[in-house]
Amino acid sequence: MEIFVKKIRDGIFLLDEDHEATGYLIEGEDKALVIDTMNAHCDLKATVRSLTDKPLMVVNTHGHGDHIFGNMYFDEAYMNPADTDLSRMFLDTDDFREYIKERGQVMPPFKDIRGGDVIDLGGRTLEVYDVPGHTKGSIFLLLREDRILFAGDSVNHHLWLQLDGCPPVSEYVKTLESLMFLEKEADILLHGHADKEDDISLMSFLLEGLREITEGKTEDDLPYEYFGGIASQHPFAVMKDKEYSSSEHVICYRKDNV
Repeated sequence: MEIFVKKIRDGIFLLDEDHEATGYLIEGEDKALVIDTMNAHCDLKATVRSLTDKPLMVVNTHGHGDHIFGNMYFDEAYMNPADTDLSRMFLDTDDFREYIKERGQVMPPFKDIRGGDVIDLGGRTLEVYDVPGHTKGSIFLLLREDRILFAGDSVNHHLWLQLDGCPPVSEYVKTLESLMFLEKEADILLHGHADKEDDISLMSFLLEGLREITEGKTEDDLPYEYFGGIASQHPFAVMKDKEYSSSEHVICYRKDNV
């Protein structure tokens, strides 16, 4: 297992843990921020400390295990409290308790973060936006000075909306519509399973795919098998002259949750 580090810009790094999940490090003048801590296969703090010695803050974009397990290497982490119950589904298991015990680690407490909060790193500020959809407590973080939107799993090339607890697709359409002004505030988007940056226009293409689902334009949708059963997958189009990190662009959803 390995964390692959890719420099996006000075003081901004993509942290790819064994091509399973992606976190990020943003360094300001006064402190540094870790966004998502991945699966904890590797000592994320050691990797981060090889890149910066500034005081650290950790924020989780949502409560799924592959974004919070690595919190064990830090003293505290921030997450939207709307995902607290969801996170307990991953943390309160015998397997995970044994996992952290074997590593001599302890999961730190969560502190609350919500839409409207601003994180000041010194010369770099991140604005927090609530994005209920992939999970109830998902958030965006807009790095205004660098015009980068950190999207977690809320906008990507393979969006999961079929999980228990996901709001209806129609509600997520309204949520994204209310946030589309962010396309004018950012140039690139970095999500939770990326190996490089995406153009911010990915938001628009995803939104159009979501609208197609709510409008019933799903006659060509195929079954999607996952650990919870069988859902549906809806392909959506992206600009052909943009090079994205995946050749597959689908939204996974349940027909009874549109």
